[in-house]
Amino acid sequence: MSPSPFSVGLLGHGTVGAAFAKLLQERSEAVGALTGRTPAVCGVLTTSSGSFDEILQSADLVVELIGGIEPARQYALDAMRAGKHVVTANKQLLCEHGEELFAAAADNGVQLRFEAAVAGVVPVVRVLLESLAGAHVERIHGIVNGTTNFILSEMEGGASYADALAEAQRQGIAEADPSADVTGRDAAAKMAILARLAFGTPVVLSDVHYEGIEHLQPDDLQYARELGLGLKLVGTAERLAGGISVRVHPAFLYGGHPLAAVSGPFNAVTLEAEAITEITMSGPGAGGRQTASAVLGDLVSVIRGDSAQPQPTQSLPFVSDISSPFYLHMEVADRPRVLAAVTGLLGERGISIKSVSQRGLGENARLLMVTHPVSESRLREAMKLIGELEFVGSEPRAIRVIEEEFL
Repeated sequence: MSPSPFSVGLLGHGTVGAAFAKLLQERSEAVGALTGRTPAVCGVLTTSSGSFDEILQSADLVVELIGGIEPARQYALDAMRAGKHVVTANKQLLCEHGEELFAAAADNGVQLRFEAAVAGVVPVVRVLLESLAGAHVERIHGIVNGTTNFILSEMEGGASYADALAEAQRQGIAEADPSADVTGRDAAAKMAILARLAFGTPVVLSDVHYEGIEHLQPDDLQYARELGLGLKLVGTAERLAGGISVRVHPAFLYGGHPLAAVSGPFNAVTLEAEAITEITMSGPGAGGRQTASAVLGDLVSVIRGDSAQPQPTQSLPFVSDISSPFYLHMEVADRPRVLAAVTGLLGERGISIKSVSQRGLGENARLLMVTHPVSESRLREAMKLIGELEFVGSEPRAIRVIEEEFL
């Protein structure tokens, strides 16, 4: 018996949309052999052509690759209310309106799939919804923005931030306006989605504390290597006593952490739970064909009838003052008792030092330290006081350190 047709309405025909249309054409017969349904695009909506109403009438499933909030949100809702499945790669839409969309899917007995919205081809959404549905995930660490990971990899080789960004743009890894990537906002939206799936609590972008990489300097990476550390933009979502924390920020990792070796424009996500200890998945995090591949995987899941969807939520409180070790970078006058004054001020506030290094710079010096775990509020208070000392030449820098290692 030959496969029956399966009609796909495509909203958006930019980089990802065009790549998806091409990939679907290439793989339609293989999908038909696998599922018994042969998918084909029945209509395309762009800013200048196509009719959403006509596409909706003829489609079995709608793929939303427009991006942004509106009209993508309304199109997705209208499609599901009409009994059509929806596949999207739209992280902003899911981060801000996920609960509304999940409810619409459940109310209308259709599927909403969004693997491509989080980590490129890394199948973390499917793993959370299906493979680890009963594992009670405790913590997620993720490198979920390939642009910033590429920039930091270039800076590890000695490039300045500006030169690394320019190279990322030249290679098409960074957008002409890279602000969503380099400020951490893109990664924060993705971590909000992952936290929602892992912990079953509503999470929107405003719930996520995020910092970017614009302030980092090559010497941070150089000296960190001497301390056995590597620098990444890391998203973290974790259960804590009293609630959860979701955040994105630069972080130093020791070599035994699974994310430490992830370089270039790659994404990787580490899931931790008592039942599994740790699972790490990695793969390309950007690119039209790679994203299109994740969209196609969602389409195949829908055709096969895989039905795992996000579960109803209960609201959990967000914890903001998190304890961790910190890397400290200070430029100071090179004279007696400076180190003692700094360590004394830290000690008075209950901050102990794990390691310290000093580098002479003529009449000045750099002090590099790694602290034992301390609350962020206490650390920030101490850094403000250090910055006011007369022998400190520029504003001190503090970067979090993730101590976990899985060997």
